[in-house]
Amino acid sequence: MESSTITQKGSIFGFFREKGFDDESINKLFKKCKRLEGVERERANENWVYLKSLGIQERKLPHIVSKCPKILTLGLNEKLAPTVQCLSTLSTKPDEVASAITKFPNILAHSVEEKLCPLLAFFQTLGIPEKDLGKLVLLNPRLISYSIETKLTHIVDFLANLGLNKESMIGKVLMKNPFIMGYSVEKRLRPTTQFLKSVGLKEADLQRVVLNFPEVLCRDVEKILRPNLVFLKRFGFRDEQIGVLVTGYPPVLIKSVKNSLEPRLRFLVEVMGRKIDEVAEYPEFFRHGLKKRLESRQKMLKQRAGGFSLNEMFECNEKKFAAKFGLIDIHG
Repeated sequence: MESSTITQKGSIFGFFREKGFDDESINKLFKKCKRLEGVERERANENWVYLKSLGIQERKLPHIVSKCPKILTLGLNEKLAPTVQCLSTLSTKPDEVASAITKFPNILAHSVEEKLCPLLAFFQTLGIPEKDLGKLVLLNPRLISYSIETKLTHIVDFLANLGLNKESMIGKVLMKNPFIMGYSVEKRLRPTTQFLKSVGLKEADLQRVVLNFPEVLCRDVEKILRPNLVFLKRFGFRDEQIGVLVTGYPPVLIKSVKNSLEPRLRFLVEVMGRKIDEVAEYPEFFRHGLKKRLESRQKMLKQRAGGFSLNEMFECNEKKFAAKFGLIDIHG
């Protein structure tokens, strides 16, 4: 496509050039959306201005249009504005709709009647309160693109087979992590549950993991979960201790080894002079911030005689900690 052709006045090509698209990007837009060829410059510009009026930063608009060029072909009053108005009824914060469009521009190309309404109804059957439905969709707008029959129902059935109640518990899981619905049961969710079973988690333990830490279920076994397991074993934890660790604090399998697990364990052994067996008795050790909680409390108790368990040291707020150990100035 010649540059001189692209910059012809009044053409849609010229519009894209003015908005900062290069020739290669414009070609990709036309391959992605054939309808662009018949779009008048005025309509494209009108839609562009409308998106900007929603609070979307202009520097983000090229990315949004690249993801879903169809947006510029939609009738403003017939399709675009009504869809945005519908999404606005789901929002509780002023920037939620703009944020959802930026995350997943294709949300504007889907039908409210055919996709959004059935999706909201489906989530209501899972016990998600009406006031929270919008939050769920706007947090993960990609949900609108999933098939209820072939994808979402499959995931719900999988979670139900783990022993979670369809009318209440599964809804809570989705509210905690709506992104779980984007993963494949066979490629991601089933392998993670099988891996968790292999390290010693029973059915009730698995249910607690899914309810409280659904993000653990979403991580890749070979890239994240297994390397963390290998690290814990290398550091000296026995198999049964790892089972207790994961049951007590499941995120131990997805925390960064370099930035989280290793620094805390080295602090425990090298500075606190303790054995790793104590962590198996108090898995939530990994939950506490290294500097804010672990280092500061160790410093406060360094000169005090007597042995304190990790649980006694860390499982209380600042006020109770000060009272328990007779510390008047807890920041001194």
